[in-house]
Amino acid sequence: MKVIIPVAGAGVDLRPHSYTQPKALIPLAGNTVLGIIVDQLKNVGLTEFIFVIGYLGEKIQHYIAEKHPDITAHFVLQENRKGVGHAVHLTKEIVNGDQILISLGDTICEYDIPSILHNPNSMIGVRKTDNPRDFGVVELNADETKIESAIEKPLIPKSNLAMVGIYKIVESNLLFQCIEKNIADGVVSQKQITITDALACMIEAGVIFEPFKVDNWFDAGNKNSLLASNAILIKKYGAKPNPQEFEGSVIIDPVSIGSGCTIKHSIIGPNVTLGENTIIERSIVNNSIVGAFTNLSDIVLTDSLVGGDTLLKGKKRILNVGENTTIDLG
Repeated sequence: MKVIIPVAGAGVDLRPHSYTQPKALIPLAGNTVLGIIVDQLKNVGLTEFIFVIGYLGEKIQHYIAEKHPDITAHFVLQENRKGVGHAVHLTKEIVNGDQILISLGDTICEYDIPSILHNPNSMIGVRKTDNPRDFGVVELNADETKIESAIEKPLIPKSNLAMVGIYKIVESNLLFQCIEKNIADGVVSQKQITITDALACMIEAGVIFEPFKVDNWFDAGNKNSLLASNAILIKKYGAKPNPQEFEGSVIIDPVSIGSGCTIKHSIIGPNVTLGENTIIERSIVNNSIVGAFTNLSDIVLTDSLVGGDTLLKGKKRILNVGENTTIDLG
């Protein structure tokens, strides 16, 4: 089985960070979004990966070469972002008829991967959502063992079961045929060549798709969802720092502190990820992600996303305050 991970998106909702860093490489819980996905799949024995890259794709290549040299990695360039279906179609020659597992590069899912791999049928990961109009949606048969239809962002959803971006495809040749047919017929959804429309074509051709439940689903598409995901995942993946290493500082779990960090006279946490070689002095940081090689001093950060190689300085004040006093330093 080969793994396809589309990571060509420009990450518009994560600007200005995505101007210089692919959103799949934004720090998260002591790792990156892409790193967590690759680790999950490596841990069950998958070794061949196809990354569909685009904007800042060279950074994806460098990251994989540095952090995951033990996998067989292919890189396919998607110059024009025409949708996930189009991205997958570009991998046809490398897939060469093998089974594939497609995992979107901006979404982390927790699910029973071994049971998915051992199931003989094609499968789609699903989860109930309160906003089905924002997703591809599936309808199941009466006993909920088979997917009967797949529709991309329906105006009037007949189901609240959203596809979360994990697809196991046994009949890969038919998938590519369906994508090619949709391209030839001009079948698009929201002006995109979608994987959903290709799956619908396969279902019409008689392919059996089984649903599988995704236990947890973490989105990294925008700042708020990224910080919320960090707060949860840091408990599972975050490094456990030794508070005694940091002079005059208080570390409030959960936090993930990268190697080579210097922290002095500060309060860090909860829900903080610090990239490697970050320097923090006389500051308070909570519920935030701070990139590598960043320098913070005399500042309070909350609910913040700070890119790497950044210098942030606040104002240092010396106060002599008596009783019954109100001071606003805002």
